Amino acid sequence: MGKIIAIANQKGGVGKTTTAINLSSGLTYQGKSVLLVDLDPQANATHGLLSLGESYQENSYTVMMEEADIRKAIVHKEQPKMDILPSNMSLAGAELVMDKIDPGKEALLKNQLAKVQEEYDFIIIDCPPSLGLLTTNALTAADSVLIPVQCEYYALEGVTQLLLTIRLVQKTYNPALRIEGILLTMFDIRTKLSVEVSKEVRQNFVRQVYQIAIPRNVKLSEAPSRSLSIFEYDPKCSGAQAYQQLTEELIKRNKRG
Repeated sequence: MGKIIAIANQKGGVGKTTTAINLSSGLTYQGKSVLLVDLDPQANATHGLLSLGESYQENSYTVMMEEADIRKAIVHKEQPKMDILPSNMSLAGAELVMDKIDPGKEALLKNQLAKVQEEYDFIIIDCPPSLGLLTTNALTAADSVLIPVQCEYYALEGVTQLLLTIRLVQKTYNPALRIEGILLTMFDIRTKLSVEVSKEVRQNFVRQVYQIAIPRNVKLSEAPSRSLSIFEYDPKCSGAQAYQQLTEELIKRNKRG
């Protein structure tokens, strides 16, 4: 049965979608079957891998609302060979609708992913930059949470808020939820701030922090505009090498687990 990993941090601009796209792609190049679930109304993961001109009327929202069959909504991408449950702007008002569903509004995504979970090695969920019902759905469905942390001031403050939400979800909806790992992003070894934040995060979370840190790299920003992961766009750049190492480290950790 596939492992479900939510990529979450309520702060925007920390590299959630970049990580979702490139970790999913990296796993496929390691021979793993992967479903990437876009749960962000901005649909950046969707458009970072699929056609910008497509609206995807069958999407993560219509699937959760049981208006579409999850298997029919999933888009199959050939390069890299992976599956994507797309998003569109309909998710923007989803929480208002979901909030009226009681009981079970926190488990809408979990119930749908259960239908296809056995077909994948990994299901990666790209969460929105908030701690609302969409993220709660992702955490309720997930086996673990991967937390990207940008190397900037107040990084630990954002992680602390997310950890409180994770504990609440563990207590209320998903006691088996675990921290998959903490990933340092936008790391620049030339700046004192990046080095200090990296040191502080590693001191506070020790083994939960991945050994590799994702560097600031313009190629990582350019790749989604071509609907490509970094492995197709520029496989030799520092960003691609870092995500390759992250993929290998994540697989190794799961083998130990």
